Amino acid sequence: MTVAVDRSQLTNVAFARWTSSRWVLWLGLVVTHAWLSFVNINGHSHPLGDVTLVYLPWMQHGFDSHYWVGIDAPWVYPILALVPMLLAWTFGPDNYAFTWLALVAVLDAVAFGFLIGWRRDVRNTGAAWWWLAFLVLLGPISVARLDTVTVPLAIIAILFVATRPTAAAVLLTVATWIKVWPAAVLLALVITVRARWRVLVSAVVCSAAISCLAVFLGGGPQLLSFVAQQSSRGLQIEAPVSTLWLWQAFAGVRHTRLYYDTSLLTYQVDGDGAREVSALMTPLLAIVVLTIILLAVLALLRRAPAAELFSPLSLALVSAFIAFNKVGSPQYMSWLAVPIICGLVTSRAGHGRSFRMPAGITCALAVLTQLIYPWFYDALLSLDPAVLIVLTARNALIFVLLGWAVFALCTAYRRVEVGRSGNVFGRDRLESFTHTTDEG
Repeated sequence: MTVAVDRSQLTNVAFARWTSSRWVLWLGLVVTHAWLSFVNINGHSHPLGDVTLVYLPWMQHGFDSHYWVGIDAPWVYPILALVPMLLAWTFGPDNYAFTWLALVAVLDAVAFGFLIGWRRDVRNTGAAWWWLAFLVLLGPISVARLDTVTVPLAIIAILFVATRPTAAAVLLTVATWIKVWPAAVLLALVITVRARWRVLVSAVVCSAAISCLAVFLGGGPQLLSFVAQQSSRGLQIEAPVSTLWLWQAFAGVRHTRLYYDTSLLTYQVDGDGAREVSALMTPLLAIVVLTIILLAVLALLRRAPAAELFSPLSLALVSAFIAFNKVGSPQYMSWLAVPIICGLVTSRAGHGRSFRMPAGITCALAVLTQLIYPWFYDALLSLDPAVLIVLTARNALIFVLLGWAVFALCTAYRRVEVGRSGNVFGRDRLESFTHTTDEG
């Protein structure tokens, strides 16, 4: 019996050492991206469609006619979204898809290096393996959309929060001017860190510089066109709020239908009350975000440590951005990697509650999302009841995740750590996260 126990312990130790090996971790990243690239290029549902059928024609049109979206014409994305799309043009239009996949792989590799550390000592192995698993579970969409450029930038930013909050704010601001969602993490940063004014000023100065660049390029009139473009759109079929109309369409309710919006290049729902609900979604999202902010402020007034608030607050805000959005694109699930990695890192360092449950829920969300897109998207458009059930479950889990984050905010309190070092984000000090109720 003793020999069996010893062998079991030796096996566990050997496995832990193997999974903590720097070379094994980097090999995992390479294999993950190789697999995702293979599926994108060879997938029967053409998951790389937005890259080759939307981004590439935009760039081709710009080079051919010198008429650029976001500069000469209104656009659904902020101005810096042009940057990764132009970078993917580096080796010409024929290699656009391959260059895009390589660009995302390089950005993920940089974020991965910051996550596990560039020096000899490897850290955050659990969060690193979770991220790789999440990418695989989410499937080809995890590298095939504009959002996947912003995720590694935001991951690097949250790893900078504890010691370099200004750099974190700049990275999150740049990411926000590519795709809006990192503003949720930036907002959590402003609320929780003691150096909030420095963070806010950095974000404002960075935004001003980007705006001046846009004006210099002639895109001043279109600078905020993405706000109008998004606010005027209808209910996309995968958005949580659209679930009701999808089931009504399945049941044959009169006037309820799915249709393709040729201007936004997406499928939406229409029916009794759909347009009115669409108009209410943005104000509702604003109310939910303000409520979450209020909960975070109340937690801070109860002297809850900022190091314990940042992760659940980020998760709550990002989840709200998804749950109360009139758009429900599958790549939105990739946003969740940022607060989950943050939570895994901080809880592993002994600050805040365990993030194992939300990490597991997010993996389930990833699997369900991949089933919907790209593999059974045609069945969804045909209102197949099995796929509708999968989508309904996926959308319900988003609210479960949001509920967990809100509960974590409501129950936050100051804890005295006994025998645990303050090694958040791989650092030994928490000066930027040390909270006081003044403006710091």
